[in-house]
Amino acid sequence: MSNSNIAIYPGSFDPITNGHVDLVKRTLRVFDTVIVAIAINPDKDRSLFTVAERLQMINDVFADLKGRAEADSFKGLLVDYAERKGAAVVIRGLRAVSDFEYELMLALMNRKLDKRFETVFLMPSERYIYLHSSLVREVYTLGGDVANLVPAPVLAALNRRRKPRAR
Repeated sequence: MSNSNIAIYPGSFDPITNGHVDLVKRTLRVFDTVIVAIAINPDKDRSLFTVAERLQMINDVFADLKGRAEADSFKGLLVDYAERKGAAVVIRGLRAVSDFEYELMLALMNRKLDKRFETVFLMPSERYIYLHSSLVREVYTLGGDVANLVPAPVLAALNRRRKPRAR
């Protein structure tokens, strides 16, 4: 892990939310580039969108950042992926105290796997503190309005998927 100008922001991003966008923009205050990396785990995957669709949405959402935020995906250990990408740190968001225990466990395991591995925790803006991709998926699947929770390209993708309500 050599380049302190590159940060990796891993997650499922199914879908990417306004909270994710907030964290990417906060990350870019400190780092030159952030790789929004979709972690592929077939054993856990019950995704609404395919990896290709999520990559496209991420690229669409960050198109105005002139290459400072890029979309990618990976399988395997995060520490190995970070090494391949030459990233110095991984960014993780902490919304609530309940996130902390899990994120701390991951950070310590990653550091055990590679002592050079660093994790930087960022807090989202207050308006996104409750926001989680699984919550967005649930509200969407139950027919709720998620327009204020996701960026425009994601809302368009969701609307293309929505089935008309039965009358």
